[in-house]
Amino acid sequence: MSKVIKFGIGFVTGRPNICKLINNTCKHLAEQVNKSDVKIELTIFILFDLQYQFTTRIDFYGLMPDVYKNVNIKYITPEDLEEQKKILIGKEILTKKEADLFLGYGYAKGRNTIMYYALKKEIDYLLFWDDDEYPVACLKEDEDEEITWVKQDNIINTINYMKKADVALGHKCGYVSPIPYIELKEDINEDLFKDYIEAGSNEAISWEGIREQLVKYHGFRYVPKSELEESKVREIKFDGIGKWVLGSPLCLNFTHLDKIPSFYNPEGARGEDAFFSTWLENSKVIEMPVYHFHDAFLKYTNILNEKYPKKLRKIKMEDEQTTERFIKASIGWIRYKPLFIYLTDRKNYNEKIDQIREKLRISIPEVNKLFANSDLNLLLPELEKFNSSVKKDYDDYIKTDEAWKKVKKAMTENNTGLINNTAEIAESYNELGIADSKSTPGNKVNGESDYGSADAILSLKTGGEVYIAITIIAII
Repeated sequence: MSKVIKFGIGFVTGRPNICKLINNTCKHLAEQVNKSDVKIELTIFILFDLQYQFTTRIDFYGLMPDVYKNVNIKYITPEDLEEQKKILIGKEILTKKEADLFLGYGYAKGRNTIMYYALKKEIDYLLFWDDDEYPVACLKEDEDEEITWVKQDNIINTINYMKKADVALGHKCGYVSPIPYIELKEDINEDLFKDYIEAGSNEAISWEGIREQLVKYHGFRYVPKSELEESKVREIKFDGIGKWVLGSPLCLNFTHLDKIPSFYNPEGARGEDAFFSTWLENSKVIEMPVYHFHDAFLKYTNILNEKYPKKLRKIKMEDEQTTERFIKASIGWIRYKPLFIYLTDRKNYNEKIDQIREKLRISIPEVNKLFANSDLNLLLPELEKFNSSVKKDYDDYIKTDEAWKKVKKAMTENNTGLINNTAEIAESYNELGIADSKSTPGNKVNGESDYGSADAILSLKTGGEVYIAITIIAII
């Protein structure tokens, strides 16, 4: 590892609130970097998806100038992404199909894309951070007790824990699930809701866990003070199928790149963290005492302004935003369930799909009573669609990781390092001899229209001479 620790934060986002998150946490990030015993170079990668909420680019360019003082910002634009695909295809590192499988938008492709850019940037540690999480822990022991809020040094603490791990998972507190508060037996028949949850359950979501969360904690998770003080690190063991992690806060040790697999999910599904987990048998995976508050329904964004509530209110299925969040999560879970079963219990695959089908059939009419204008019957055709494509999805799951291995090999095998190459127009004027009023030639000021830069990987080649020529002609 270099003397300077290159730490990356990856945001795969489709929501404009990412700007508020970064603007309001950058000061705390800078404070962590400044008080560290070692020099840390911090880079934030932002991959924005304009289709997720039908946003425009301007929605994601709201970062304040102060952010740029201490942090490198790398926006991954649609044009940039397509250009990188062409490079990988042109250099015969990946085929077009492999490039389209590995890079792009969505839960898994977005993470793979950020890993690719982090590799180009020679990042040491890459922290995936969801755009609805804040680096603060909510502490509470008793129901009537007021919440104590504790800021988390999520960067420097993560670096310390990563020294002996390949993958590290932090903790979520707050609204840890996209399931809003439901009064069992009053709002819904408990047995039927159990069937519904079990139909979409996975390694991270179980009926027992959801029930306890609803009945005992009203949908929240508070951190016991004793747990925070203990700062316990736990190694996550292989259970015969995977070492199970969640997608955030999740840190990857890029100095152990061979231990870092790819992410995958069937198109339009969730489960990118589950499928990532199935590749971790030979990686050291830990759970670290670093906490993020999960604002699953974006009801507490004022926490970013350090306006901390004394109590968290129950969030019920009372508005369109909450209902839409729950339905989207349900669709995502059902879409990835066939491949998840195919990977974890192939012998009993057909029997388990039949069980899910039946649980949905009997539970959906009851769950539909929670909504005014929504119908979860759409889950049944989704189950059939992804059931019919499970073998293709399995094939893509394998090929995605093979593509990542090819990328890692090509970018690290003969590399001597990454340099940032800059170019500037030395002289410019129009046909009347009038100079460009928006830039000064030769002053080397980044941000002016006559100045550009690009990262380049230096590689070794023996046995022949290599000639490279670049000619740029600009007519304005």
